[in-house]
Amino acid sequence: MRLRGSSAPEPAGADPAHPIEAREGHTAGQPANGSGPILAAEGVTKAFGGLLAVNDINFAVPPRSIVSLIGPNGAGKTTFFNMLTGLYKPTLGRITLLGRDVTGQRPDRITCMGVARTFQNIRLFPTMTAVENVMVGQHSRTKAGLAGAIVRPPRVRREERAAREKARELLAFVGLQERVFDEVSINMSYGDQRRLEIARALASDPKVLLLDEPTAGMNPNESARLTDFMRRLRDERGLAILLIEHDMKVVMEVSENITVLDHGEKIAEGLPHEVRSDERVIEAYLGKRG
Repeated sequence: MRLRGSSAPEPAGADPAHPIEAREGHTAGQPANGSGPILAAEGVTKAFGGLLAVNDINFAVPPRSIVSLIGPNGAGKTTFFNMLTGLYKPTLGRITLLGRDVTGQRPDRITCMGVARTFQNIRLFPTMTAVENVMVGQHSRTKAGLAGAIVRPPRVRREERAAREKARELLAFVGLQERVFDEVSINMSYGDQRRLEIARALASDPKVLLLDEPTAGMNPNESARLTDFMRRLRDERGLAILLIEHDMKVVMEVSENITVLDHGEKIAEGLPHEVRSDERVIEAYLGKRG
């Protein structure tokens, strides 16, 4: 399979030394030019040695939308997620966030710009409480440095109290009971751990939330509640949500647009009913008909 596309140059007038600074007149949550997608990939490709994991993908997440990325195991979905969040640097192509080129930026800088994610395998701090886990998620928005954390002047103590209160509010917002707020995360149920991970992601005040298999391990009732919750996030908090999910019932119910990958290639894109009846999608999931 041949690599296609090329890395795009830095936009005219951009200062690569300050990629996360807001432009004058930019409204939070919207692209800098006031239109277009909030997150986009242009010709994005990722190769690991001789293996082409993702090939020449064009993709966009509109503001205040819920879009899904689906495909069989090994299709390249998580690799694509990892490039959007800075864990992997694309071999070729360009990623933009809020109208700015963020290709190859570190994950912490992308988080500061407004992207948060969860992981397919839950990655909580197991010996920290639910509240403490969410407080860690606020780190990119707090001002106390190393010296402040050691000396802990009144300003830092006030910030810590505010962070703790915000953590409790987010835990309640995602549907966790107050009795688990001070419980260490390793002792929480699987479903509660999933909700805790979402609360921690929300703590960074994102504009875009990437959810990697959020209903994995959930029963149908839990999945249905999480589906309703994703709509609340969009409607009440104005978030754009990008979802990787194997539960097709969840995908078809919540998605406004669906992109399908297979062996690193985009094979279909469109409304749920269009994707569901696409012959290439059926073949990718079920194999060729005899």
